Amino acid sequence: ELIDSYVFNQVENIRFNSTVGKYVGYTELGLKNAETWNKGSVLAQELGELERVCKRNADIHYSAVL
Repeated sequence: ELIDSYVFNQVENIRFNSTVGKYVGYTELGLKNAETWNKGSVLAQELGELERVCKRNADIHYSAVL
């Protein structure tokens, strides 16, 4: 699971969660940005990172934990 949070002044404004598969906003500004980011290329970049880094290395990290 990939979670990418954007925090300002100790308040989480927006978060990408790979389980949900999109950005979720938690403040007024975060809701506005999440809507914009989910429609644009930002979401595609985040999903690319999920494929490139997380899924590719999941087996390595999982076996190290066990």
